Amino acid sequence: MSNIEQQAGPVAPEINTASDEEEAASWYTDIVLRAELADYSPVRGCMVVRPYGYAIWENIQGRLDRALKATGHENAYFPIFIPYSFLQREKEHVEGFSPELAITTHGGGEKLAEELVVRPTSETMIWAMYAKWIQSYRDLPLLLNQWCNVVRWEKRTRPFLRTMEFLWQEGHTAHIDEADAEREARLILDLYADFVRDALAIPVVVGRKTDLEKFAGANVTYALEGLMRDGKALQLGTSHYLGDSFAKAFDVTFLDRDGQRKHPHSTSWGVSWRLIGGVILAHGEKKGLVLPPAVAPHQVVIVPIARNDSQRELVSRAVEGILAKLSDVGVRAKADWRDQLTPGYKFNDWEMRGVPLRLEVGPRDLAKDQVVAARRDTGAKETLAQADLTITVPALLASIQQSIYDKALAYREANTFEAESLASMAAIIDQSGGFVRANWCGGAKCEEEITRHRASIRCIPLDEEDARPTGPCAVCGEKGVHRVYVAKAY
Repeated sequence: MSNIEQQAGPVAPEINTASDEEEAASWYTDIVLRAELADYSPVRGCMVVRPYGYAIWENIQGRLDRALKATGHENAYFPIFIPYSFLQREKEHVEGFSPELAITTHGGGEKLAEELVVRPTSETMIWAMYAKWIQSYRDLPLLLNQWCNVVRWEKRTRPFLRTMEFLWQEGHTAHIDEADAEREARLILDLYADFVRDALAIPVVVGRKTDLEKFAGANVTYALEGLMRDGKALQLGTSHYLGDSFAKAFDVTFLDRDGQRKHPHSTSWGVSWRLIGGVILAHGEKKGLVLPPAVAPHQVVIVPIARNDSQRELVSRAVEGILAKLSDVGVRAKADWRDQLTPGYKFNDWEMRGVPLRLEVGPRDLAKDQVVAARRDTGAKETLAQADLTITVPALLASIQQSIYDKALAYREANTFEAESLASMAAIIDQSGGFVRANWCGGAKCEEEITRHRASIRCIPLDEEDARPTGPCAVCGEKGVHRVYVAKAY
């Protein structure tokens, strides 16, 4: 086994608890910058995504795109500029977004005849086009998705979690009736839940948003809520049933089988690069990132160890052979040939960047036809036979993926509490953070009272047993209608 002293390298500060929010925010920002995920841009509230961060987004995008296409959805692209009059047609929608709109008034050195909104979301533009494309029940369902950027004029921003411009996918579908649209909204919700669990290794509570929290213009909003390691909740994705309001606003009708003209029902849904923020916050620890192998830019990093030219030639041949073998079985691997840095520095650097598995290859190991493997999730080391790497490395990566999920699930379970009163709910949220399950009467006044304690109802869980009330409302003492998840949130 290689015995190289681990010299100082980039080490991130330790993540903090919910009781120390300022330091937790500093930890998060330090990780984003030190791991070279992103950097601040000259434009306030925007960021520059660096190659390492963008590679994570590409892995998320690629896997999710394949899942959406497998369910019959197709990609399209719509303009970034939306006539302001389009938003006015759907008043509830524009009222919800009006504080966040970026509006273009001039172009080509002239004042525009009509102001253009820089897309905050695309429902209005897309439904203006659906009016041309939907004529008959044979045109339905129409299942479109687009990968794009949107702009929302946020006042308080944080990289990946909340920025004025961000990348996402937004799906927009049209259906023959409410039942079909509702099935679509739930289908996508389940698809998102599977993706976040299986690819990002984050356990989620799947639920319905309250009227106070739902998307502007939606009949129903479904959401995924994850618990981060600082005790706050993060909304990781949403799926909305929109009724027929957009169809009516844009006069979209179709001739049904019964010869009657009807308005189609719609859904919209999306996830953004906020998922990267979720990975950082759900799995990160004192040494830095812990990336699930499914989305890591490099699933394996190989650190060659050689003290002279002859050793370097020997090790180089072995490393190139290992890279080729791992590539053949679909493993994303990289060799670190930075000669100016010590092995110890490289170890720390790649640990901070969250690479799931490190292989150390030196002459002593090669003499025994083996390499040393170090897991990022546990820090455990073991020797692997070179001849078996195409079997043992994928197996280790699968084990690491599951281990990261299991750790996140254990954290969520240990930090999910019950509260029978508003006072106990507030005490838990202020002292330790986490999810608080509490009975709720369904009343808006009680929900608003919860928000006065810097918390919100994150969702009404779809799991019937989980949502079944166990007693009176924790706020007013009246009959409980739902048991809900309450937390501070990003």
